[in-house]
This record gives sequence, structure tokens and C-alpha cells, in this order.
Amino acid sequence: MAKFKDNIVIKVRAGKGGAGAVSFRREKYIPKGGPDGGDGGKGGDVIIQAWQGYYNLGHLFKDRVYKAQNGGFGMGQNRHGQDGQDLIIKVPAGTQVLDAETGEILADLVNEGDMVCVAKGGMGGKGNAFFKTATHQAPRFAQPGMPGQERVVLLNLKLIADVGLVGLPNVGKSTLLKAITNAQPKIADYPFTTLVPNLGVIERGERIIKIADIPGIIEGAHKGLGLGLSFLQHIERVQIILFCIEAIDADPLYTLLLLKEELSTYNKELPQRTSMILMTKSDMADAAALNKRIELLEKEKYTVLPISSLTGYNTDVLVEKLFSLME
Repeated sequence: MAKFKDNIVIKVRAGKGGAGAVSFRREKYIPKGGPDGGDGGKGGDVIIQAWQGYYNLGHLFKDRVYKAQNGGFGMGQNRHGQDGQDLIIKVPAGTQVLDAETGEILADLVNEGDMVCVAKGGMGGKGNAFFKTATHQAPRFAQPGMPGQERVVLLNLKLIADVGLVGLPNVGKSTLLKAITNAQPKIADYPFTTLVPNLGVIERGERIIKIADIPGIIEGAHKGLGLGLSFLQHIERVQIILFCIEAIDADPLYTLLLLKEELSTYNKELPQRTSMILMTKSDMADAAALNKRIELLEKEKYTVLPISSLTGYNTDVLVEKLFSLME
């Protein structure tokens, strides 16, 4: 399996146009035939397209030059050269395409099938037949093909998800994702089990909800502590944020404010999204203590739901609430 990558710099080079031909007809009984050199073919374009089945950029290689095919040479008998084949670079939906040198956003490939041409192929050269005129009936020259465009491109992936799971390390986000979606994340009883984002899907007929689980956030993440904020770009597009806090957390309000502060450091709009608080691992908590913690949060006007991914407690309720919120 390819190593997870969410940004990469690649070089692209479109195909060169084919040269036009210098040629003259050679026919029986016509010792001096006219020019019949064909045009060169156009060079292939380099296209980046969002493609089904790709989930990160790990299949691409840093600084590799991705080249489209050159156009074919023109030939005699007015035969034009074949156009070069376009090169299509496949990326996951949610990939931003930027000019690495200027920082200009060339495209945001949000939906599968979205595409952008990042380098245009060179035009083919005209053959000598093109230059024949009444006063110049035997041109002995043709055009060379034009070079294709070259560019250095930065690809930056932001997962396309409806819901984002945010919480401290080892709070049970991955276990929850596995319990309610089709995802199979790595799960273990120690912090930072999740080292890369995971994406799961809940399907109900034609209705689909995509849920992103990002590596745990710790206090000081904006300073680079823990895994830093490098993965928060994967919840920038979500509509709903689920703040996951352990049911045995002695100060859930402090934890919530910590998480919101770290989100705000990355993007001030994130804490303003529709949200819900999930008290995870509720099967491990004393019922009376848990109720007090829920009351504390509800006094601050937060929506709170205790759940247990291991026992299944309230996971069905959570799924129903998510579908309701998405509507």
C-alpha cells in the first residue's frame, strides 16, 4: 500500500509539436510536382483529473517530470502528423492544484471527474504545402513544432467529508469510525494510533455521509507539538464537527475549549461549524459522574450525546442525528 501523502510537488511537461514536412510530389510525367509537405501534429496536453478509487497522493513521485506525448512529424503527400496523446494524472477528489512557483490556485478538483489542463501541448509546424502561393509555388521550408508548456505543480489534498471527528489522542475516534462506517482504521490502546487521516462512509439507500477521522490533537498542536496541525486541512470542507471527549474526562469543558482553540488557530471558521459533543467510552464511566459532566456542557448550550463504540450504546442514535443534521 502506498504511503499516505496529502501534498506533493511534481513537474509537468506538455508534448512538443511535430515539425512540418518539406516534400514535393513525384508523379509520372510530371517532373516538377508541387509542394505536398504535411503539417506536424499537436503535442499532448497534461491534464490533472479527480478519479474514483484514489484516496491520497501516495502513487505520485516527488519532482518527477510527467511528460505528455510529442506530436508526430508531417509527411509527404499532404499527410499530417498524429497529435500527441494527452497525459492524464489521476488524483483523489478534493485535490487542490496550485502553481508551485506563484502559489496561484489553478483548480480545486472537488468532484470526481473534475479536471484541469496544467500544461498545453505545442502546436505542430506547418508543412511547405501551406506556404505555396501564386508567386511562390515551390517553398523549400517548413515550420518546426512549438515546444509544450512546462510547469511545477503543487498538489494539496483536502479530504471530501461531511463530518469530521476531532479529539485528543486515544479518545476513541477510530473505534467510533469503525463502528458506524465501512472504514477499517488501525486501532490500539495507546496515543497516536491514528497517524494518517481515515475516511469512512455511511450508506442508506442513495444517501451517503462521509466521515473523516484525523490524528489526535494535543494542547500546543499549533506550535508543532504532537503531530501538529498538519492534518486539519482534511476537515476544512466538513459541514459538521463531532468533538469526541472521553466520558471519564474530569474537566470536559476545558478539553472542549482546548480543542476549539487549536481549531481556531488553524482556521477561525472551524469552531463555528455545526457541532455535537460525543462523550466516548461511556461504558467505562460512573453514571452519576457522567450525568454531571453532561449537565455541565448542556448548561453552556452544547448538544451532548454519550456513546460507547464497543457496546453500541447510542451509535444508532448518532447515525440518525447525523442524517437529520445533513438534511
